[in-house]
Amino acid sequence: MEGLAALCKGRPPIFARPGLDCGPVFAMIGPPLRSMNNLNRRDFVKTSLATAALAALPAAAVAAAAPGSSGQYFELRAYRLKPGADHTLLDGYLEKAFIPALNRRGIDTVGVFTAAPAAPDAAGKAPEPDPESPAVWVLIPHPSLDSVASVAATLNVDPEVLAHGSDYLTTPTIKQPAFDRIDSWLFLPFEGLPALAVPALARGNKPRIFELRTYQSPSELKALNKVAMFNAGEIGVMQELGLSPVFYGQCLLGRDLPHLTYMLCGPDLATHKKNWQGFMNHPVWIKLKNDPQYADNVSKVTSRFLVPAAYSQI
Repeated sequence: MEGLAALCKGRPPIFARPGLDCGPVFAMIGPPLRSMNNLNRRDFVKTSLATAALAALPAAAVAAAAPGSSGQYFELRAYRLKPGADHTLLDGYLEKAFIPALNRRGIDTVGVFTAAPAAPDAAGKAPEPDPESPAVWVLIPHPSLDSVASVAATLNVDPEVLAHGSDYLTTPTIKQPAFDRIDSWLFLPFEGLPALAVPALARGNKPRIFELRTYQSPSELKALNKVAMFNAGEIGVMQELGLSPVFYGQCLLGRDLPHLTYMLCGPDLATHKKNWQGFMNHPVWIKLKNDPQYADNVSKVTSRFLVPAAYSQI
């Protein structure tokens, strides 16, 4: 054990943390005194490059991989609809069965959204069609991973859900479905906003618009790097300028990985865009975007504007 402790001393912080037993780490990578002559040279080079990349990662990015202090996990669902399809059946289920059942389980704030009416840009050009539209979006702040599993496995056999959601659960047919498909993503909250934040506009049930933004990254380490960049100052600037963040999440499960997603809120589109311009001109953002440690960490940005359903709790 003394020899193991000596080996741990010189390791990077991700391996040498107080109270961390390095034994399992070395058990995975092989005996520490293994002769270099016995190493496969190609594997050694790959391992060396990966270690160098990890060492270059900001410490905050390593912390981003740990569960948040709130214990929350965000589930985002997109109930995709066929063009022109009616979603009255789905709305009735969400309002009268699904959301009340979640509330009974201690999930007090559930958001339901649809696409905001698309407006042309300043040049009069119509926006690109949203590949997920039409869709009904549902945001669920789970208090734990157990909640995620429990809701998926048992909610639709809850007697009250069966009673109040029977039309949705039993009447759809192949020719007349309640939805086309359901996409679902699971997110780990960022350290900078570890729990869902209900905007003041929602608490007062005032007119509001939401922007849902997704940033894809070219690699898994770059995705962690972008999370670290948000925690290093982007979140604070957005809060300062009234962009009213609702959540930030590192995507753990779902398609189009690796990526992060976050949601902002504003009273109307014009005010929201004005606040965004303030963000783009803010010295903290300018410093962050020019910092070489955060270079090339986003490969694609998707933005969609949403409005809340009348029964949404956000």
